[in-house]
Amino acid sequence: MKAKTWVALFCATAAALVLLLAAFNYLTDPFGAFGDPLFQWFSYDETNNPRVAKTTWLEEHADDYDSYIIGCSSTSSFPIEAFNELYDAKFYNLIMYDADMLDCEKIVRYLLDNVEVKHIILNVYLDNGMTYDEESNRLTKNLHYLVDPDISALSHYSRYLLADFRYGLAKIDAYFNDTLLPQDFDVFDEVTGTYDKRVRDAEPIGSIEDYLEAYPVFADYPDKGPLSLGQTEACMESVAAIRDLCQAAGVELTVVAGPVYRDYFDNFQREDVVAFYDALAQVTPFWDFSCSSVSCEMRYFYDATHFRNCVGWMMAARMGGDSDIYVPEDFGAYVTADTAAEHVSQGLDVQALESAAIEAQVPILMYHNLVEEAVEETDLTAAQFEAQIAALAQAGYTAISFEELKAFVYEGAPLPDKPVMITFDDGYLSNYTLAYPILEQYQMKATIFAIGVSVGKDTYKDTDYEMNPHFSYEQAAEMVASGLISVQSHTYDMHQWPPFETGEGPFRETMAQLPGEEEGAYVKAVQEDLTRSRTLLEEATGECVDVLAYPSGVYSTLTQWAAEESGIRVTLTTNPGINTVVRGLPQSLTAMKRFAIDGADTPEAVLAMIEGIEE
Repeated sequence: MKAKTWVALFCATAAALVLLLAAFNYLTDPFGAFGDPLFQWFSYDETNNPRVAKTTWLEEHADDYDSYIIGCSSTSSFPIEAFNELYDAKFYNLIMYDADMLDCEKIVRYLLDNVEVKHIILNVYLDNGMTYDEESNRLTKNLHYLVDPDISALSHYSRYLLADFRYGLAKIDAYFNDTLLPQDFDVFDEVTGTYDKRVRDAEPIGSIEDYLEAYPVFADYPDKGPLSLGQTEACMESVAAIRDLCQAAGVELTVVAGPVYRDYFDNFQREDVVAFYDALAQVTPFWDFSCSSVSCEMRYFYDATHFRNCVGWMMAARMGGDSDIYVPEDFGAYVTADTAAEHVSQGLDVQALESAAIEAQVPILMYHNLVEEAVEETDLTAAQFEAQIAALAQAGYTAISFEELKAFVYEGAPLPDKPVMITFDDGYLSNYTLAYPILEQYQMKATIFAIGVSVGKDTYKDTDYEMNPHFSYEQAAEMVASGLISVQSHTYDMHQWPPFETGEGPFRETMAQLPGEEEGAYVKAVQEDLTRSRTLLEEATGECVDVLAYPSGVYSTLTQWAAEESGIRVTLTTNPGINTVVRGLPQSLTAMKRFAIDGADTPEAVLAMIEGIEE
């Protein structure tokens, strides 16, 4: 082969490979640079580079929004729904990993020049004083060329067309392993732009000890210092530019300093921290949530610089003057140039709220059927039940409802000094005939979790199989009307007993996903069941049904999410233990523990359980 022919063949092959690579990267588009023509999977693209993928998304969907939340990753917990209501707007969350204030300035310029903008919320975080004008990765940390005038279209598109093909292969692999809940490769909600925290916000949260075990990062702060705020001046120049741009365009600008975990501040010189927030106040008044008693409570944070979504709701409530949800008194202040330095300095000296001010220890007892005369050792008679209730009353315990428990968590309402919760599973007739009169006598509240398909029945479903009779909807309504009893959901028909079932199965003994059941079908089955259960109970009793006891205590994260989407706000397991519930933290009402009580338990044993005394 002649040299010229070989060179020509080599060049042609190289050109073909380059074209093939470009075509592959264009079609898979793992960074959302080309509109994701094949997959339309922007949650994946935004996970790789939210700066680029979100700009591409807005090019197609800008008409769906009129307001924007902008900032670094802590901005992920600014709740779209709350701010939409507060400002009568349609917000999109432009959170970007490690965004510096120059990124934010360029984003604002792009928005004001290209889309309708009513309101901008700018999150100025402490870390913005550390870095400025930094593009550490040309694929994952750069802006779209439409946003950044320093990037040409050719440079922008060529870097993605010629990127490592393994990015595209990873997207293909992820596509075939995708689930309904977010995974590491698709952590964004593409419609709202928010970080999708459905999994993290389904985790049961309780005591500090348990939380440290799950989040050991909080055990060793400060862990990054010493850190410098050497870019404070440059940061504030961009904040000033954003202020001026919004004023010129007639766009309302709200500047917010998001919450920081208290120990993280110890990575910096105190005077530098005060100077950072004081410099911000000299540029513009702002809502300061940076340091308060909230900052001292690790359970409000995922890590030092990322606060939970529930804290974002507190922020919106404080900004809007909403007193319906729990907000600590010292959380959030509107800071001006005259008050900033003193306010921040005082904030850095904040002390954590005492445990009694923020949390409560709540034991929950779980009963089932009562009998007149015991046959088995574990059978619980009415007399034994009364002895246990009498022991609770004599020991100073107050039986509370789930309404009171929710009010404590959501609204900060007080609980009695020694709360206890009494629950019954399944909805047996004995709950009405035997337990209810005893509870009335001692004025003890209780919650009964009824199986919808069994209400009013003494045979199993449509069979002749006898079972312990269950109370009727009319009897449920009578108990609820007393103000002592609540009847909540134990599912409609997800607590099946296979020996009595007809058909081939598989049967739902619990709310667990059946073998081979597709996720979408499973979620639909859960939500249809819970909707039916809730509707029938609410129609019969007139009370809100939003508490669910998982049959046999079995659940998964997908179950928890499906239940929440169906309107459930509290879930219970059968795991033993005392619950730590936390004001302002709805997750402390997730997968709550209960002590199973039967005829073998003496009143003294019951008291020992709920007082945490091991026998």
